[in-house]
Amino acid sequence: MKIAFIGLGNMGGGMAANLVKAGHAVQAFDLSAEALDKAKGNGCAVFTTVREAVQGVDAVVSMLPNGGIVKSVYEADVLGQAPAGALFLDCSTIDLATAREVGEAAKAAGYEMVDAPVSGGIAAANGGTLTFMVGGSEEAFARAQTVLEPMAKAVIHAGELGAGQVAKMCNNMLLAIHMIGTCEALALAEKAGLSMQKFYEISSKSTGYNWSLNDYTPAPGVGAASPADNDYQGGFASALMLKDLRLAMAGAATAGASVPLGEHATKIYEAFNEAGNGGKDFGAIFTTL
Repeated sequence: MKIAFIGLGNMGGGMAANLVKAGHAVQAFDLSAEALDKAKGNGCAVFTTVREAVQGVDAVVSMLPNGGIVKSVYEADVLGQAPAGALFLDCSTIDLATAREVGEAAKAAGYEMVDAPVSGGIAAANGGTLTFMVGGSEEAFARAQTVLEPMAKAVIHAGELGAGQVAKMCNNMLLAIHMIGTCEALALAEKAGLSMQKFYEISSKSTGYNWSLNDYTPAPGVGAASPADNDYQGGFASALMLKDLRLAMAGAATAGASVPLGEHATKIYEAFNEAGNGGKDFGAIFTTL
């Protein structure tokens, strides 16, 4: 299959490389010359414009920073430029309204499209073990699976167009909440006279079990290996967590949902980012305690 890949950043670069490993012909675009050079080294054909990259492809995959860029790229350079019948897969994490708007525009232009945001971070992108949450018709999802599976440990059909973004914003709001709670519990244990390692050994096998504690322990030298063991470098940046929390808050406002813990988590990450910590892994919230 011939696939255009638009956006070769921390996530997209590894994803495109895995498509090449699976035997697909990948036509890659990014604004960064460095990213294009790396993609070329990974076996992609590289292009300096989106319009060139989408010529003659069976599918277009995008991994872009925000909804405004996604809308601009598809409206200006993908719709009407990619071949009729090409499938569009936007793997960016964006607001629900834009995801639906771009998807409807694609449909009106005669294309099928899915929103397919991911969970798993940079290591999973490089390793081909991402989880994709896919919104779109049954037919579009069936086509999307062939494209997504080389990059994934799980490809899950969330529902109709936009459902993938709903799943992502809810998932990451929950992740932020239990990361903050995990950090508070570890700090409390230490200050109350129980070592964090011993608390980890107990809680990770008790009802306090959660991914942030068991698989991504935010305290250096405790439990599972994580960015905490590398001065909170790498992993999932706090600035990106804040972006996702703000998308969740906007989604909650639109849906009329009450999310008091989500709101509080957003305020905590806002303060953390304003203090200059946006580039640190989101588990670095531990350092504030």
